[in-house]
Amino acid sequence: MQLIASDVSFAYPGGGAAYSGGSPTAHADDDRAVVSGAGTRRPVGLAGGQTTVSGPKAARAEVLAGVNLRVTAGVRLGVVGENGSGKSTLLHLLAGTLTPTAGEVRRSGTVAVVEQELLPARGETVGDVVRTALAGVRQVAADLDAAAAAFAETAQEGHDDAALTELATLLTRADHLAAWDADRRVDEALTRLGAPRDLDRTLETLSIGQRYRVRLACRLAERSDFLLLDEPTNHLDDEAIGFLTDELLAWRGGVVLVTHDRQLLDDVATAIYDLDPSIDGRPVLYGQPGYLAYRFAKTQALHRWRQRYRAERKRAEKLAERLDASYEGLSDEWRPPKGSQKHRRSTRARIHVKAADRLVQRLEADAVEVPVPPLELRFPDLPTLNPGWDPAQPLIEVRNPRVLGDPVVEPVETTSPVVEPLPVVEPVETTSPVVEPLPVVEPVETTQHSQHGVVSTGSTTGGAGGVVSTGSTTGEPGGNVRLDLPGVRVAVPAAGRLLVVGPNGSGKSTLLGVLAGRLPLARGSRVAVDGLRVGVVGQENAEIIGRGLDDPRTLTGFDAAANEALALLSRGALDPDHVVPVAALGLLAEEDLDRPLAELSAGQRRRFELARTLLAAPHLLVLDEPTNHLSIDLVDELTRALDRTSAAVVVATHDRRMREDLAHWPTLELD
Repeated sequence: MQLIASDVSFAYPGGGAAYSGGSPTAHADDDRAVVSGAGTRRPVGLAGGQTTVSGPKAARAEVLAGVNLRVTAGVRLGVVGENGSGKSTLLHLLAGTLTPTAGEVRRSGTVAVVEQELLPARGETVGDVVRTALAGVRQVAADLDAAAAAFAETAQEGHDDAALTELATLLTRADHLAAWDADRRVDEALTRLGAPRDLDRTLETLSIGQRYRVRLACRLAERSDFLLLDEPTNHLDDEAIGFLTDELLAWRGGVVLVTHDRQLLDDVATAIYDLDPSIDGRPVLYGQPGYLAYRFAKTQALHRWRQRYRAERKRAEKLAERLDASYEGLSDEWRPPKGSQKHRRSTRARIHVKAADRLVQRLEADAVEVPVPPLELRFPDLPTLNPGWDPAQPLIEVRNPRVLGDPVVEPVETTSPVVEPLPVVEPVETTSPVVEPLPVVEPVETTQHSQHGVVSTGSTTGGAGGVVSTGSTTGEPGGNVRLDLPGVRVAVPAAGRLLVVGPNGSGKSTLLGVLAGRLPLARGSRVAVDGLRVGVVGQENAEIIGRGLDDPRTLTGFDAAANEALALLSRGALDPDHVVPVAALGLLAEEDLDRPLAELSAGQRRRFELARTLLAAPHLLVLDEPTNHLSIDLVDELTRALDRTSAAVVVATHDRRMREDLAHWPTLELD
């Protein structure tokens, strides 16, 4: 049982797909992996790590180069790197759904992949995913039953060694898969991950997170030899992450884990493979377990790289000065001293030329490649207040909110990404800029009131540590109550902070939608100051929007940002002096902003969503699971920026390390 990549490289195809249609099952030879594919996307190519790309693309630079790794039973390899560095591509290369441009991937054992997204077929149900995932397990059980029956029938005639060996092999395999316990494992995993257990429910009626949890539960119950996970914690709450952590620690085979979850890496990773550039241009394997050990080792390596680069630059400057002096000796103004020998000038010229050539060769031979520093977030200076606003007045206030209606179900993507004209940042329309004075609420312990924010509740639900817990009703018969917080007042002042936490289904996203003005209230009130600009980042990337003659398939980041800014300016919703250039944020390189958004990876699209949200210089940022799809380095930078910005910020997140970093914020806990 092993998974080996030897000097693997991958580049985009020049004029066609790297993979087209068909079953994602790899070659059936004994020394090849069987890639489980229930509900697995069928990519026609890759772009920067994303597995959904429409149509052929022109050839571009390599996504991955010099990949060497070996995964065996008991290895839990964490894969990290900047967005677009090829992390998802690496998983597909290991699984066999992509073919390396160079090098070799060898597999011995079964492989299961859990991608970031699941695009179901029309009418596909939870039961279909379960049956497909467990097909291999049930086949092993059926083969074992048949072999045992045949073995029993020939008991009186005696057994040959081949039959006994086959029976022993099948018994070992069935024991490894716990084939007789598969259905119970699926049901337990669905329950513990918070996924629907109704096998007849169609995937089209589920949210993105519910679909992901269904597939993850099936993959865990499947017990493949190798489990490849792409951002598995994006849609999991604390209880579900705890269950996943226990499963990974007990996994009998090997695990390859792409994640931005720093705590998960600390808990489960036995080694970390970093795809970011290194001094020799190859990915680096950090053999010590845990994120903190990796971060320390990488920081030291980067420091040594930069030191060597600075020293090399100084030496190169000295050599360049000597080179200039040598060429200066060849200028037309040079003359040999008076009375010198004949032909001395030409002899000296040849000497200078040779010396200059040797210096050039030394420069080229000894040169150290300039380090390619990762993009560094340059968070803009956001406004706190508009002129004339009362600093003592909250920017936004919500009282006694109750929201009805079934949770939003994302449409199933069946073709290339389709656009809808929904801007990310809009001014909030309000009927009155007046906010009522904060009422006195008893007992005092149930009110969290500070310079950062106000959360009041009439129920006695301890406020120790700056945490206010509230009850929310989301599971009434009919399932039409998404949020119900009677007696609760949420007020966000200028430059305020609020951290919203709670398990899946507790109404965090719904509350953020109310604060942003995107969901209607069945009861309660919402008041915001006149002219408030709210920037919203949802859990998932918004669909690509085109305007006029724009083709969503070719719309670039620059074009989309320009459309956004022009739309806001034309409505008078944005002062031209406040427009934030998307290229100045350090979120995406200019060459990526000049590419079609449809070709960017999920992480790069997430970076663009954040950039587009900041474009209008919002007074209030409302961020729902902001760490989803982002790289680890950017998560660290974003956390610091949110803590320091002069705008008001409301964050809902399951990311445990981010919650630790923002533990000093006022916290609203929904349950």
